[in-house]
Amino acid sequence: MTFQTPLSLCGPLRQPRQMLAEQEYSGHTSIHDDAMAEKLGFRAGPIEGPTHFSQFVPLLAHLWGNAWFERGCFSSHFQNMVVEGESVRAFVELPAPGATQARAWAEKGDGTPVLEASASLGPDHGTTLLEQRMAQLRPPEKLVILSDLHVGMTGAQDELVRMDADQHMGKLYPFSLAQKLQRITEHSSWYADGASSPWGRAIIPLEMVSVLAEYTSPMAKFPVKHPVVGLFADQEIRMVEGPLFVGETYLIRREVVALSESKRTESYWVRTRIFDEAGQRLKAEMLLNHATLKHSYAGYEAARNGG
Repeated sequence: MTFQTPLSLCGPLRQPRQMLAEQEYSGHTSIHDDAMAEKLGFRAGPIEGPTHFSQFVPLLAHLWGNAWFERGCFSSHFQNMVVEGESVRAFVELPAPGATQARAWAEKGDGTPVLEASASLGPDHGTTLLEQRMAQLRPPEKLVILSDLHVGMTGAQDELVRMDADQHMGKLYPFSLAQKLQRITEHSSWYADGASSPWGRAIIPLEMVSVLAEYTSPMAKFPVKHPVVGLFADQEIRMVEGPLFVGETYLIRREVVALSESKRTESYWVRTRIFDEAGQRLKAEMLLNHATLKHSYAGYEAARNGG
């Protein structure tokens, strides 16, 4: 007898930690600061979305082994914010034998959705969740904060970046990898002890890939109007020739691949490509929807209406 019932892996309830309360964004505190979040109408400063990615890694490694770290892709749309003290659980639907794509999602302890995602194993990922979402975007009616951006715009220069274990990761990420590993929900010796890793080197955790990718992002000089408060609405991290290593220098190139808006936000979607230091071999990519909050920009309505 066979059944068509979809079955899922699930991890334990975890309480992820907030590490961005002191983040500086656009010259001021960010949405992760409680006071700023409350000013903008949110209950408290949310935990950064990629923090939740760590809870999926044990599930996906169970499905696809070490290949997940080398060629895995996690493509996520964030649905509801999580504040410190709330519990979150990760789920991955079991794929058919031999399949290389699976549906994934996270929920709070009370069942409130946190994110939806696709997880896949390359090189043939099929259509990821964010590729589906981008295909459905409608052209924005009128942009104010992002009026000087255009699709196809590239970063002002190539950027060299690395992440050492004790390296402070700047104003956007005011902590080090070592500090993150003291609070990460799913710890692995592979993140700190190269001798224990199958690749002979310590690897950068999935949730920290966005920290690496955004560390030098001001160098891109994308002409976003400031001051404004932003947040991550969608994020995809894709390993091409992974994993990425602690203490390795990489070269980054960026491109605006979409512009969109909603009732509350203007968004620019940036594809960040992470190469080896010589800029020859593509190692990983990140697709990130930077959503800027319209009401955080002074005089937004007047500017939109031609005032």
